Amino acid sequence: MHHPTRTHRRAHIRLGPLAAALTLALGLAACSSAGPPGAPSPSLGIVQNRPVPAFSFVDAHGQPTTLAAFRGKVLVLVPFLTLCQEVCPLTTANLLVVERTLEADHLARKVAIVEYSVDPARDTPARLAAYATRTGATWPLLTGSAAQIGAVDHFFYVYVQRVAEGTPPGIDWMTGKPLTYDVNHSDGFFLIDRNGHERFATEATPSVPGHTIPASLKAMLDSQGLQNLYAPNGQTWTVPQLLDALGWLLGQPVAPLG
Repeated sequence: MHHPTRTHRRAHIRLGPLAAALTLALGLAACSSAGPPGAPSPSLGIVQNRPVPAFSFVDAHGQPTTLAAFRGKVLVLVPFLTLCQEVCPLTTANLLVVERTLEADHLARKVAIVEYSVDPARDTPARLAAYATRTGATWPLLTGSAAQIGAVDHFFYVYVQRVAEGTPPGIDWMTGKPLTYDVNHSDGFFLIDRNGHERFATEATPSVPGHTIPASLKAMLDSQGLQNLYAPNGQTWTVPQLLDALGWLLGQPVAPLG
């Protein structure tokens, strides 16, 4: 569920430097290259600079960790839940493309992708591990106590509300049993720089390239999720937009896959 909770501010645009033209001995002009992308557009989200606390989590192996563990990398932090049927599978699909792009550009060691659950009551470490196996997600999937996750939600202004399950109820992909409730929550992602400062936030929903996702993710979608896949409404974010935002924080362009 998209639930705006922030007031948009004017983004500070940082223009990338142009490389100086190199004059060759024979008088031939060499080409110039563009610098890194500027800050994301304010139409997509909020550009800011505020320190992020070292929030505590539990990973898919049941081990404690914190956001401070990702210092030194640009962090893409994404709220989700494994039983989401409308948007989260689309987000994971886009993140798979982002991950492959970073690997192809030899930038995977400079960026961390992390999804944290807004449904800690059901998203145990075992369920997170099963979700990773089912979807192909290789990045950290985090959960925690209700208090731990609530603190993260509060800081990032993530709207979360437990609601009744629809009729007929969806089916739990892990147990095969009907779902008993759903969780409405803000979508989008947050970008945290290498020093642990939140630099960008958006609540846009994902627009999937070619409206194509892996079968394991598509099977998780309900009728609303399929509509979001093929005909997304409202504000959306694309893989190129996230790559440009990462390039802004990395200080170098991130070339999309060909």
